[in-house]
Amino acid sequence: MIGRLNHIAIAVPDLAKASELYGTVMGAKVSAPKPLPAHGVTVVFVELPNTKIELLHPLGEKSPIAGFLARNADGGIHHVCYEVDDIYAARDKLKAGGARVLGNGEPKNGAHDKPVLFLHPKDFAGTLIELEQV
Repeated sequence: MIGRLNHIAIAVPDLAKASELYGTVMGAKVSAPKPLPAHGVTVVFVELPNTKIELLHPLGEKSPIAGFLARNADGGIHHVCYEVDDIYAARDKLKAGGARVLGNGEPKNGAHDKPVLFLHPKDFAGTLIELEQV
């Protein structure tokens, strides 16, 4: 059901510093920051030959990333994103298997303007999972 790894998301307290680290120090291609008000984050994508790293920074006080950084001041891995061909079929199969879909269970457009869903970390060995339809 799940396809390839789309990205690993890392919450960062300083987006410019993290972008500089990946771009200059590590030599990766780094995108410009993209605010996503609907998700309460600003994102930067680090492009790698086989996947992407998504750097997440809070956008506004109600950002879910603000809460994560309050508990993890230095930042850290926030979620792992896998690709799926059909997000509705994947959701239904996962729910039938006992997985909990976060929110209202309906996909919304993510950072790549594609439908995404998040799965409860307690159902996946403590890891927040994002599914993105490709």
